[in-house]
Amino acid sequence: MGDWVSKEEALAKMQRYCAYQERCHQEVRSKLLDMGVYGDWLEEIMVQLIEENFLNEERFARSFARGKFRIKQWGRNRIRQELKKRNISGYCIRKAMEEIEEKEYRAVLKALLSKKAGSLKEEDPYRRKNKLARYALSRGFEAELAWQAIDGL
Repeated sequence: MGDWVSKEEALAKMQRYCAYQERCHQEVRSKLLDMGVYGDWLEEIMVQLIEENFLNEERFARSFARGKFRIKQWGRNRIRQELKKRNISGYCIRKAMEEIEEKEYRAVLKALLSKKAGSLKEEDPYRRKNKLARYALSRGFEAELAWQAIDGL
């Protein structure tokens, strides 16, 4: 099947690839295709990685959500959108959202908006609030929460 790689080599490479960092099925499948692994071999390797727990989509989704929220300070909408792009199931996306604690989520949103408000030159209060709302939405936060936070500033 594979042009220049044996099934065992491909499996070993994928085990290292998955052990290094959480991966989604799409990333692993794509990597295998790049290595020239197709068809039955690809499916057998995918199954083995899942059975050996190198590949776990729920664990990936949870880790992804935690990281993107804590490190990049993305809102739930942005995280959901990125997980959908990676073909993560609705179930796993719901589980990933459980990783984001509501109190911390609101605190991060408020801190982001406060920082942004400090850098805005806009004097008109209506325009200023709109710019803050657009900023929160662009980071993936829900409109309703953004407006609540803006009103609380």
